[in-house]
Parts: sequence; C-alpha cells; structure tokens
Amino acid sequence: MTGRRALPALDIVAESPLWQAMPEIEAAAARAVAAACAVSGRRWQPGAEVSLLLADDATLRELNRAWRGKDKPTNVLSFPAVPQDQLPRSPVIGDIAVAYETVAREAHDEGKAPLDHATHLVVHGMLHLLGFDHESEAEAAEMEALEVKALAGLGIADPYRDAPETDIEAPDRRTGT
Repeated sequence: MTGRRALPALDIVAESPLWQAMPEIEAAAARAVAAACAVSGRRWQPGAEVSLLLADDATLRELNRAWRGKDKPTNVLSFPAVPQDQLPRSPVIGDIAVAYETVAREAHDEGKAPLDHATHLVVHGMLHLLGFDHESEAEAAEMEALEVKALAGLGIADPYRDAPETDIEAPDRRTGT
C-alpha cells in the first residue's frame, strides 16, 4: 500500500560536531520531515528512507561544487533518489545535507531562532525530495506556500514575512537549493 500515512524513515548522520550546539535538531528534523510530507500531497513507498547529513560549511561547499558547479557553501542541498513520479515504487526518497555555520549565520542575520531556521531548511529540502522546486515564479510560490503551511503546523512563524532578500542560490528566495 502506498500513501501519505506511513512516514518515511529518517536516517540522521551528524558529521559535524558543531551540531552539538543544537541538541534538539534530530527531533526537530523528524518533525520537519513529517510536516513536509503532510502538506505535500505526494505519495511514497511505505518504509521508504530519507537521509539527513548534519554537516559544516566545508562539506556543503564541496557538495555544492561537485554536484552544482558552485564553489561556495550553502545552507541546504537536496539529492532526490528518483523522479517524483517514481516515489511510490522507490525504497529511497533521497538525501538532505545542512551546513551548521551557514544556518547559524543566516538565523543571526535574520533574527530567527537557529533551530527554527534549521527546521525550515529541512522542510525545504524534504519538499525538494518530494518533487517540488522553485525554478519558476509559479513553482516558487507553490513551494513557499507549502513551507509556510508546514512550518505553521510546527508553530514556526512564516520565514518569508518581512525577511530580507538574500542572494544565496535562487533569485527572490531565501534558501539555497
């Protein structure tokens, strides 16, 4: 049976010891994955897996360079295992990687709680794994609305309301994937 009720398993690897400063991240990440799944309307195979790499800027810079040709760190990267239409048959949904220093810096600069910002980035990454993107304005509006809805369900304020524009990866968006 495929459906939205059985959540994907979340495998978390804390590669960087910097994440010890945010001990709640693993529980928050699990809630973020569940919230993204709940708002997505997508289907996946029961028991499917998602991996989350809690890394540092150096690791995300290397991944960004290797996979996207961008020689700079970024806050979050997502690596879907299969196209969205194949999710119901795949045992693996994909991988998300988050950089501690960038998350902490952005949270500070934007006046956000670091855990809330990290949670937002996991929601964002999970939505990418489920087939959402922000390449066009219409896609960006849809994805942003889903992020806001997922975060509201977690008690986190709209991260886009009154947020300064940043030039991370996508024009008019605040996340790097």
